[in-house]
Amino acid sequence: MASSNARLARWAITAVFGGNGLIIASMVVRTPQLKLDLDLSPAQLGLVSAVFGVSAVPAMQGAGALAARVGSGWVVRVAILVLPLGLVGVGLAPSLVALLALLLGFGAAHGLLDVSMNAHAVAVERALGRPIMNGCHAAWSIGAVAGSLVGSAAAQAGMSRSLHYAVLAAALLPAALVCGRLLLPGYADRRATEATPAARASWRSGWSRRIVGFGAMGATVLTVEAAVANWSGVYLHDNLGASLGAATLGYVAFTACQTAGRLVGDRLQARGSAAGLVATGTLVAAAGLAVIVLSPWPALAVAGFAVVGIGLATPLPVLFGVVGHLGATGSGAATTVARFSTMTYTGILIAPAIIGWVTELVGLTWTLAALIPLLALVARAAGR
Repeated sequence: MASSNARLARWAITAVFGGNGLIIASMVVRTPQLKLDLDLSPAQLGLVSAVFGVSAVPAMQGAGALAARVGSGWVVRVAILVLPLGLVGVGLAPSLVALLALLLGFGAAHGLLDVSMNAHAVAVERALGRPIMNGCHAAWSIGAVAGSLVGSAAAQAGMSRSLHYAVLAAALLPAALVCGRLLLPGYADRRATEATPAARASWRSGWSRRIVGFGAMGATVLTVEAAVANWSGVYLHDNLGASLGAATLGYVAFTACQTAGRLVGDRLQARGSAAGLVATGTLVAAAGLAVIVLSPWPALAVAGFAVVGIGLATPLPVLFGVVGHLGATGSGAATTVARFSTMTYTGILIAPAIIGWVTELVGLTWTLAALIPLLALVARAAGR
C-alpha cells in the first residue's frame, strides 16, 4: 500500500503543476497591456517571447544534472518560490532592456520547474505504483484557464500588471511553501543517478535513440497543439466565414475537451497501456483534423477541434511518464525528462513559424491537413 507521504506528495506536485499553469497564463494574458506599458513594437514583442523561450531551453538541460545531484524535490521547492517573485519583477520592469534581463531569469526558472516537476511526478508514480501524470497535466490546464480568467478580469478592472502580479505572488508563495514541505525527499529520485556518476557528469547522458524517438513524437504532438492554439481562430474566420466571436470557440472546445480527457487519463492508462493510449489518442486527433479540413461549416469544424482536444489529452503526459521511468533506472528521470523536454519545447517554439511559412505557400487548409499523416506516424511509432 502506498505510504501517506507518497499520497500527500501526489497532491502537492499536482498543485505545483496547477500553479505553474496559473503563472504562465497570467503573464501571457497581460501581453496587450505589456505592449502598451512599454510601447513595444511587434518586433520587440516577438523578441520578448523569444528571450523567454531561449532561456528556458538551456535551463532544462541544467535541471537534469541538478536534480540528479540533489533530487527533483529540492529543485521544485526552489523554483516554485522563484517563479512568482520573477513574475513580480516582470510586472515592475521599467524598460525593454530591464524586461529582457528579468525574462532571462524568469524563463530559466520556468525551465528548471518544467523538468523537475515532471521528474518528481515520475518519482511519485513509482512510490504510489500507479500513473498520475495525466492528472498533473490536467491541473496545469486548469491553472492556465484560471490564470487567463483572473488576468482578463484584472485587465477589465483596470488593475496594473504590477499590482496583479504582486497579489498573485502573495497568494502563491504561502501555498508554495506548504507544497514544498509535502514533496518527496531528495533521495527519492537521486539514488538512481548515484549508481552512474559518469553518466551524471556528462551533458551527453540521457540521450539515446529511444529518447530522441520519444522527443520527436512529443514535438509532433505539441506542433499540432501550437497549430490549434495559433491558427484555429484564423481558420474558422478566414476559411469558413465564422464571426470573430465564434472563431474563438475552436480553441475553447479544444482546451475544454483536452482538460476533461486528462482528468480521466490516469484511469485509462491504469486499465490499458501507455502505448495504446498514445496510439489511440493521436489517431483520434488525426480524425478530428480530418473533420476540420473537410468541414464546410464552422460548427462542424468546432466539433472537429473538440475531437482533436480529446485525442491530444493523454499522449504528451503519457510520453513524459514513459521517458521518466526509462531514466529512473539509468541516468535518472530528471536527465531523460530534460532531454525529452528540450526536444518538445524546441518544437513548440519553432512550430508557429514553420506553420506560418507553409501556410504562405500552400494555404492553411493544406497545412492543417499535412499534420494528419504526422499524427499517424506517431501512432505507428507508439504501436511499435
